[in-house]
Amino acid sequence: MDEVLYKRYSADALKDALQDTPAILIHGSRQCGKTTLAQLIGKERNYHYISFDDDNQLQAAKTDPVGFVHSLPEHVILDEIQRVPELFTSIKASIDQNRAPGRFILTGSANVLLLPTLSDSLAGRMEIIHLRPLAQCEIAGQKPTFIEQLFRADFRMNANLGPLRRMGESLAELICRGGYPAAIARKTANRRAIWYRDYITTMIQRDVQDIARIQHLELLPKLLTLAAGQTAQLFVATDLASPFSISRPTIREYLTLLEQIFLIEQLQPWHTNRLSRLIKTPKMHLTDSGLACALLRMNSKTLWQDKALLGRLLETFIYQELRKQADWYDEELKFYHFRNKDKVEVDIIIEQGTRLAGIEVKAAATVTKDDFKGLNKLKEACSETFAAGVVFYDGENILPFGDRLFAVPISLLTPGIKPL
Repeated sequence: MDEVLYKRYSADALKDALQDTPAILIHGSRQCGKTTLAQLIGKERNYHYISFDDDNQLQAAKTDPVGFVHSLPEHVILDEIQRVPELFTSIKASIDQNRAPGRFILTGSANVLLLPTLSDSLAGRMEIIHLRPLAQCEIAGQKPTFIEQLFRADFRMNANLGPLRRMGESLAELICRGGYPAAIARKTANRRAIWYRDYITTMIQRDVQDIARIQHLELLPKLLTLAAGQTAQLFVATDLASPFSISRPTIREYLTLLEQIFLIEQLQPWHTNRLSRLIKTPKMHLTDSGLACALLRMNSKTLWQDKALLGRLLETFIYQELRKQADWYDEELKFYHFRNKDKVEVDIIIEQGTRLAGIEVKAAATVTKDDFKGLNKLKEACSETFAAGVVFYDGENILPFGDRLFAVPISLLTPGIKPL
């Protein structure tokens, strides 16, 4: 199965940006579908395609960036632009001479927002679209509705979603499968795991060295594996540094590199003056659950048996599904987590303007009022700005648990997805 068969919901944002912005950067991890999306839209509009994975193009651009940009056609796709940071200044100069919209579609497998000299050079001239691995609703070909329902506190059944169901072991299978198109295309779990392991090798050996020169390159896969084992937990760099015989500042530098190439990300803590004893440490999440499972050598059977790890990976899976859906939402959404020193917590908080909603995640098929402890605390603190609270669980029914509080089956986020 080829990834072009999947409709990417970021396509509409790209089309809109091409109408009024000179340069659009599609960035995200390697193999998440950036090139496919750029070429699909570019083909409709006769864009010329250049990849900097082609060594000849790479060397030409590095040797003479000004001449290279000057020689480009009117509409062009420049793929893997992070490999040629020298081009950004020349692209800026070209745009300043001709601000016609839609001139450049850029793709990058490193986050230029974390590289100030690059991001600043195109400020006001470039729109950024963050493309993530496939969402479950993209795989199923169904538009998501969850975030709209969440902020309306409306969880009446939508006939278009079909019946909700308990997922059981197929939930572990979905977590292990992940969202990378090339991995999904493989027919067996073993073949997908091999793809993920090869993928890590390529990322470490190639993409990291495009943006940094580091001494202990061989430690990065070990560090990433350790991070996978601590996904959905508080981000404490010293804990990650302890197994290694290198300094903590170096470990922090390596973790930043893994963030820059979209393999891990931090979820910042939410805070308010109405609550005391809050923990101000971010949480860490792997950016794809299938990648995490491959790093930990877990398959669906072993994951299903390890309930503690299943719970953490499920939280990462749902967090990433919501981040993907937020990328297509009309309004800007901000994500946080909440935890206090009494270990009262909310796994995910989503802010929309002045309103917010909370989400708890559990892998069990039953739900009780105790599962709403953190959400009730959040609701009390926020009062009128609290939109709704949801506990995701592996059940079949949407259940009310008080004013604007609901237990919601995980299958609501996986519309049309059949057990693997």
